[in-house]
Amino acid sequence: MIDLKLLREQPEEVLAIYRDRLFDGAAADIARQLIEVDARRRQIVATTDELKQQRNTGSNAVGREKDPEKRKQLIAEMDGFKGKIAEADQALAALDEQIRSLALQLPNLPDPSVPAGKSDAENRVLREVGAKREFAFAPRAHWDLGEALGLIDFARGVKISGSRFYLLRGIGARLQRALISWMIDVHVEQGYSEVYPPYMVKGECLVGTAQLPKFADTVYRDIEEDFYWVPTAEVPVTNMYRDEVLDAADLPIKHVAYTACFRREKMAHGKDTRGIKRGHQFDKVEMVKFVAPEESLPELEKLVADAEDILKRLELPYRVVEMVTGDLSFSASKKYDLETWAPGCNEWLEVSSCSTFGDFQARRAMIRTKSGKDKPRYVHTLNGSGLALPRTLISVLENYQRPDGSIEVPKVLRSYMGGLETITAPAK
Repeated sequence: MIDLKLLREQPEEVLAIYRDRLFDGAAADIARQLIEVDARRRQIVATTDELKQQRNTGSNAVGREKDPEKRKQLIAEMDGFKGKIAEADQALAALDEQIRSLALQLPNLPDPSVPAGKSDAENRVLREVGAKREFAFAPRAHWDLGEALGLIDFARGVKISGSRFYLLRGIGARLQRALISWMIDVHVEQGYSEVYPPYMVKGECLVGTAQLPKFADTVYRDIEEDFYWVPTAEVPVTNMYRDEVLDAADLPIKHVAYTACFRREKMAHGKDTRGIKRGHQFDKVEMVKFVAPEESLPELEKLVADAEDILKRLELPYRVVEMVTGDLSFSASKKYDLETWAPGCNEWLEVSSCSTFGDFQARRAMIRTKSGKDKPRYVHTLNGSGLALPRTLISVLENYQRPDGSIEVPKVLRSYMGGLETITAPAK
């Protein structure tokens, strides 16, 4: 949620940001409505304060008045003030609800350092690390490798759950589990504290991290008990501190968590749908930070470096991409994507998004920090994938494939795979 004080004091500047940097005319219209509603609210507050002052003055006069008739008349006037104040309070409650509804629809404002641009076509590759592997044969895509080696079972996944589901079997399941366990261990080594959160959350948690109300059509919900399946571990981990005031001496707080993630992927027919790149359920290791506002941008760079460390240790070629304003997520104020090269698919695959949200999520979830006698202030929240499956799995399979169709196990994963060095087809 953006700072309403900023919108109130610098309305034209905020409208210009939505219009000219985020290229979001709808947001500008909502912001304009919010400015108007907020102005009406302040008018009613001023009127209500005046009525209450008159009521208080009248009440004092009633206490001093000795004449019974005049006293009766003053009391009647007080009753009139009561009715007007009650009407004003009712109007304020309705306006407060309208203000909240409008404010929840507004995207975050970009950090001034984010380059302006209308779409992902204008995103900038900051660096490319590691050379793409050269093969003396035509590298195969993961859907061919996975089926040939008995790692991925598409047909039975669809039989069990329908389109966009699959099974990982045998060594395939173990390789995914090894990646998750190893990545968590690396992040703990980097100073993150591990959390194993629930996979189902209350709706207010999704409001806090800004998935609701904007993305209500992409989340899975149990209507009977009003739970939501998590779209990412960011949701439960961020909401660990909802409605709390954190001791400034404890910052930064850094957590890492693994969860399965559930999203309604709305994909065009035939677009990016082959294999396991996109599905309704996937695994992800997530890093979440709570930091002092002045440390937000430096901590974002550290977050990116921590995610990069995973790709470096796996010896996978990757690149870091800076998002332009028009390609920022709804809640991010600054964002980088990490993409790894998949030679079989012949494309770059996003395996991590690292963002700072400024105080956007903290305002929605009421997460603040305080030092000594200072007034509480909102923390800044950050998160980044460290990394997302199954695309990391895809990159491992496709980059480590051999001419005979076997796959070399990355060195860092071998101790998690019982010492296995090569994945070969199971004996028939």
